[in-house]
Amino acid sequence: MLVREKYLNQLIAGKDLNLIKAITGVRRSGKSTLLLQYKDYLINENIKEEDIIYMNFESAMFYDIKDYKDLYNYIKEKVKNKSKKYILLDEVQNVDKWEKAVNSLLVDINSDIYITGSNAYLLSSELTTLLAGRVLTIKIYPFSFKEFIKEYPFKNNEDKYEQFDKYLKFGGLPMLVNLNDNEELMTNYLNDIKEVVLKKDVISRNNIKDIVFLDNLIKYMASVIGNLTTPNSIAEFMKKNGSSISNETVDSYLKMLENAYFIYRVPRFELKGKQLLKTQGKYYFVDNGLKNVIDGTSSYDSGSSYENLVYIELLRRGYEVYVGKYDNIEIDFIAIKTNERVYYQVSRSILDEKVEEREKKSLLAINDNYKKVILTMDNVKNKQIEGIEVVNIIDFLMSDE
Repeated sequence: MLVREKYLNQLIAGKDLNLIKAITGVRRSGKSTLLLQYKDYLINENIKEEDIIYMNFESAMFYDIKDYKDLYNYIKEKVKNKSKKYILLDEVQNVDKWEKAVNSLLVDINSDIYITGSNAYLLSSELTTLLAGRVLTIKIYPFSFKEFIKEYPFKNNEDKYEQFDKYLKFGGLPMLVNLNDNEELMTNYLNDIKEVVLKKDVISRNNIKDIVFLDNLIKYMASVIGNLTTPNSIAEFMKKNGSSISNETVDSYLKMLENAYFIYRVPRFELKGKQLLKTQGKYYFVDNGLKNVIDGTSSYDSGSSYENLVYIELLRRGYEVYVGKYDNIEIDFIAIKTNERVYYQVSRSILDEKVEEREKKSLLAINDNYKKVILTMDNVKNKQIEGIEVVNIIDFLMSDE
């Protein structure tokens, strides 16, 4: 089992801080495994097992715990001494008003609390208000390409391009590495995960009635990855195809999908005015494999797939990511950290002179000294075009963060 050291080290760094450690991410991205690995770490640090309270609310063992009172009373009964308790609550959103129990436990018990959840409601404004800023969030994503190739059971000594092709097609959900490189099983599994996320974290949680529209919406979103769009333009498209739906409904459905960590909205940033633009944005899926089972695997090797993959990788590396706008020029991604900014253009190939000129023009229009990069599948090494770095996408994914 792969130890995801980056995430584990974040938990270790937060140990014994008077903060609730919240691990968030789409279903089956590895949250439960990470929590169990942290439990093993605690045991190796000589924390007694009786002082570790681990509860997985997708297990039948805890079906009787329906609300915050049940949860509080169950844990309180487990406390037999005054030593610190390490409380690990997996998929805690399944307990009604769980945040009341967690808030009380933080006050009433000498405890260090860790929670996981597959929906952004876990960190809703109501929760953060109740917990008064005492939350440390750890965002977890499906396997990176580096993680994927460490675990995937490649059969035929594939080179890095063949390995990458598998990742581009099926994505990085951790369970895939256990399916014996069987493409039919992997496709079925991805379809099952898509259905579980939609049913549990979107449809049931939001009491959605128009399931046909939701299905049509995600198909449309998978087809327009990398394109600027708005709820209004989506509603207009749907109306032309026989679905009468309002802008407000489209917007609310998109937010539900975002809350399930299924899709991500990337806002536009006006570089000249140094402000976020409320109109238009781009949407990407949390994982290329999930996108491909919606859009069809026949189109997996496309420019939008590369953009989707790069976007999630930038999030994985801890960047805030925006779509750039400079006058009438669009920049695929602005990736920002403290004292760092990088501009990215993503293109499957720039061997065509017109394509190279187009991608170069977008970056050269930006009048500052921050790093500018074109990511491409072309076989390039240490190439520069007028100060712009040209980097192979696989090399970028394999590089140190």
